[in-house]
Amino acid sequence: MAVKIRLRREGRKKTPMYRIVVADSQSPRDGRFIEILGQYQPRGGENAINLDTERVNYWLNVGAQPTDTVRSLIRRAGILKARHEARLAAKLQSAAVALPSGEA
Repeated sequence: MAVKIRLRREGRKKTPMYRIVVADSQSPRDGRFIEILGQYQPRGGENAINLDTERVNYWLNVGAQPTDTVRSLIRRAGILKARHEARLAAKLQSAAVALPSGEA
């Protein structure tokens, strides 16, 4: 089962509102989903994107693939940058060599 993070359209005609959901890649756009991660309102202005950061990171760690549009929304929310910096810090921390206690 391939899992995708994608948009699900809600709202009225000419007033779109999208939910960012985790769904099986085989299910239809507005069909069955696993979990709601947030919402996106293109006409919302400043507060257009509302995401649950913990759950987005969880699903990305588990291997869920975001669609191109959702990837750009996650990038705009700053989640991908924070994720990259955390992974880079962990890599640098593991590569660091401890100095012997007698030298400084």
